[in-house]
Amino acid sequence: AINPHTSIDLLDDVIADIDLVCVMSVNPGFGGQKFIENTYDKVRKLKSLINRKGAKTQIEIDGGVNQQNALKLMEAGADILVAGSFVFSAENPISTIKELKSI
Repeated sequence: AINPHTSIDLLDDVIADIDLVCVMSVNPGFGGQKFIENTYDKVRKLKSLINRKGAKTQIEIDGGVNQQNALKLMEAGADILVAGSFVFSAENPISTIKELKSI
């Protein structure tokens, strides 16, 4: 996992050996936090690194994921979205999951 303030540059020499990078889009430790906006740029930079190195690494985003930012995260290069608080705090979690899957 990469914390919000950790540079993607640290992965430059090892990205081809990594199956998945979890990019934390909130500070770890507490659920329900607000999404950190510079995550989009971090994901784009990570996707560029993966492509440049010819790696097959997947990008997972964890923290503050919701309907408003899910599409933009996927467009930036995310492969997997963790939307725990958004889903489990919803009035109808099953409907919320279906909505996210349709994006």
